Amino acid sequence: MDTLIYDGDCAFCLRCVQWMQKHFKRVPHIVAWQKADLAQLGLTAEQCQTALQWVSADSSRILSAHKAVARVCKDAGGWITVAGYALSLPVVSPIAGVVYRWVARNRQKMPGGTAACAIDFEKKI
Repeated sequence: MDTLIYDGDCAFCLRCVQWMQKHFKRVPHIVAWQKADLAQLGLTAEQCQTALQWVSADSSRILSAHKAVARVCKDAGGWITVAGYALSLPVVSPIAGVVYRWVARNRQKMPGGTAACAIDFEKKI
């Protein structure tokens, strides 16, 4: 089963994961990076601190940030699958990347976000 790695210290991220579990027909295995065996998944803490990570079932493919969101949506079933394919279009993907980075930089201000959600991008990127 594919795995989705998110920031377990971020209340906004947790709310997004809970929304996905409630509304998506199919979801990957979901685990906070703080509780995951990152080495087994081929990830580092640095990668997981800065973006959502999607890892294929055999760990041969890793997608980050908006590309991880698009992949999870593609696999979700229903109308959300269409959104996943739309996010992957060459003309849309760069815009989705900009939006993802903006949300990540401001996630402490999003619904459910707290000061603990803030990322110091000056140190991370």
